[in-house]
Amino acid sequence: MTEESQGFQQKPSDVPVDAAGAASKEAAQGSRPAEQAGPGVPAGDKGANKELDKELDSVRGQLAERTADLQRLQAEYQNYRRRVERDRIAVREIAIANLLTELLPVLDDIGRAREHGELVGGFKSVGESLETVVSKMGLQQFGKEGEPFDPLVHEALMHSYSPDVTETTCVQILQPGYRIGERTIRPARVAVAEPQPGAQAKAEEASDEESGGPEQG
Repeated sequence: MTEESQGFQQKPSDVPVDAAGAASKEAAQGSRPAEQAGPGVPAGDKGANKELDKELDSVRGQLAERTADLQRLQAEYQNYRRRVERDRIAVREIAIANLLTELLPVLDDIGRAREHGELVGGFKSVGESLETVVSKMGLQQFGKEGEPFDPLVHEALMHSYSPDVTETTCVQILQPGYRIGERTIRPARVAVAEPQPGAQAKAEEASDEESGGPEQG
């Protein structure tokens, strides 16, 4: 009975050495991939990151293009606004010039009445008010006796010679000129006088004689 009990006790521990070794080897091999997977990055994740980088680069490129388009549109809009403002100012100046041109005969009548002492009473008040209004609208009068003749702003209606001038000079203002800013809407109509023919040569000869007289004495 002692032998049977001893034999019975030996059966549970009766495991083959080769089977135990194989089991421990499989357990060790099964644990290695888990240990190796920790520090590294799976190949699937690397591929996904590359795709994300490509998409990000594409989005950045599209953003740069849209930004450039927006900047170009903004510049075009600013240029458009400047053109509209410039055209608006030009149209306004043309409209004012046309209106004031129609009023020039009235201003001429007021000026002639003032010269003849007829600008009195209510007519004087109305005339001065009109002159004030057109002045506020930018109308400027020009043309004075004694100033040099300038064909760009003067229109000569009468011509004569005078020993009192050394160049072509406006000696009488027949009608004043008017301008708006730098734009002349009517030249000054004037009578001009030129130096007498030969007067300049005679003046030079007289000057030479005067300068030479003291030297001979």
